[in-house]
Amino acid sequence: MTVTPLATHASDRPAPVFRGRIGRDARSGHYAVPGRYRLHLSTACPGGLRIAVTHSLLGLDTVCPATFLPAVPDCPEGGHSVLRPLYEASTHRYTGPAVAPVLSDDWSGRIVSTHAPDIMRDLDRRFGGDRLSLYPCGAESEIEAVERMCAQGIEQAAQRAGSAGGEPVERDLALSTLLETLGALERWLVGRTYLIRDEVTAADVELWVVLVQLDIVHRNHLDAAVVQRIADHPALWAYARRMAARPAFGAHLDLDGIERRHHARCHGLEAAGAAVQILDWAAHSAR
Repeated sequence: MTVTPLATHASDRPAPVFRGRIGRDARSGHYAVPGRYRLHLSTACPGGLRIAVTHSLLGLDTVCPATFLPAVPDCPEGGHSVLRPLYEASTHRYTGPAVAPVLSDDWSGRIVSTHAPDIMRDLDRRFGGDRLSLYPCGAESEIEAVERMCAQGIEQAAQRAGSAGGEPVERDLALSTLLETLGALERWLVGRTYLIRDEVTAADVELWVVLVQLDIVHRNHLDAAVVQRIADHPALWAYARRMAARPAFGAHLDLDGIERRHHARCHGLEAAGAAVQILDWAAHSAR
């Protein structure tokens, strides 16, 4: 899949606090041992949903257990009180929010990583085995291109297009970027089951989660005509339905939680598009 690089824009995602990695052997410090690590996830959060889908696709329930957190954090700064001991054990006098997702080390009681892309790659490479590879050999550059396309061409573009404080010219430019990106994906997916290979990869996890966010979250700040234009990509949304029908994807889809998390964090104006849901996710999601 050929991806045209988009202009770089600032992201509202906070910089990860911990970027530890799981290595191959004891020399790396954090090395792969079944049962040693634990995930702490909220599937209402995009990063948490990506990791949860990856975790299920790889079948890691016993190898790396997951603890699922409430959709809406219970601390005013956006953190989870249950994660506070992990953060305080990992950083002296830590004062920031105790946010998810977290990959922790049960042996030390400390955090390994809070960076979702690294966590996904380490789960696949260190625990995935031979059954399925979400980052197949030779596909890393394609997956990274899809990640950039989703972040810049869909997520950030949709945020700017629906920004109540943005200039009309800026919103129009962002909308053009969003529709151009969706159009490129639409053309690419015609006749294809998956995005870059003949089986599911991390690129499919990335695209599916960003489409969930586009319909459930960003749609709230767009007008009805714009949402209709976004919906007018039949191959793309048929792809989203197919992915949702797979248990590893649809079983983690917490629609109510995503909406509650969004409304707890967002203070923007709601537009007419909020009433025009693109997919009936509940009807298509595997449970």
